[in-house]
Amino acid sequence: MRNKKIFIPSILVALLLIFAFFSPYLTPYNVSKQNLIISRQPPSLAHIMGTDIYGRDMFSRVIAASRISIFSALAVVLLMAITGVVIGVFCGYLSGIADTFLMRVSDIFLAFPGLVLAIATAGLFKNGIFGAVIALASVGWPRYARLSRGLVLSTKTSTYIYAAKLSGSSTVQIVFTEILPNIIGQIIVTACLDIGTSLMELAALSFLGLGATPPTPEWGSMINESRSLLQLSTWITLSPGIAVFITVSVFNIFGEALRDYYQAK
Repeated sequence: MRNKKIFIPSILVALLLIFAFFSPYLTPYNVSKQNLIISRQPPSLAHIMGTDIYGRDMFSRVIAASRISIFSALAVVLLMAITGVVIGVFCGYLSGIADTFLMRVSDIFLAFPGLVLAIATAGLFKNGIFGAVIALASVGWPRYARLSRGLVLSTKTSTYIYAAKLSGSSTVQIVFTEILPNIIGQIIVTACLDIGTSLMELAALSFLGLGATPPTPEWGSMINESRSLLQLSTWITLSPGIAVFITVSVFNIFGEALRDYYQAK
């Protein structure tokens, strides 16, 4: 039963990733070509999502933007998870002064609102979408460090860990063969649930001019470009907004299904 519950969300995520990867080849129109004659046309058969202020097809731009928006969010989560898990496992298993110091550093990061700190960090980098990814990853790792440290602390006192030590296994062997396989499930679930959040935060940074910059199609920057036309040409703002909503919903559904799957094991 639990396999059936996770099957459909897994298929949806797989299709979404495949679609995003091949998105530049699926656009019916050139995403950069301007045609002021058809500027701000409402949705029609020729342009399903209408056109923007420069006459560019919104449907094509929303599709093309999926690659940079989705894979940038995946990059953020991957960097956060790897950094946080390495630090958390190190602190939890070895403890000592390093554990105390790194956990106090993580407390400092967690004391500030994440997005506010990311905005300040992205402002220092000023390197487009790459700087936004680094900024979000640099302020998000403490969650994974805290999570993995707590899991390691509850795991390292288990009988099988003592048995592994008595058998002569090294610290590296114990970490990779005994500890990580037993904690990776909860980390993966957390990471999947964070993808949607990271995507919205990246869109927020781009909206503020700290992420992808025009004419690069990215959902947050597209919303920023059209914010002054929200009442006059609603479809220009609504199109990338709907894309963000659908994508975040798919990843959240997948994360919830994955959590139920691991809890049922």
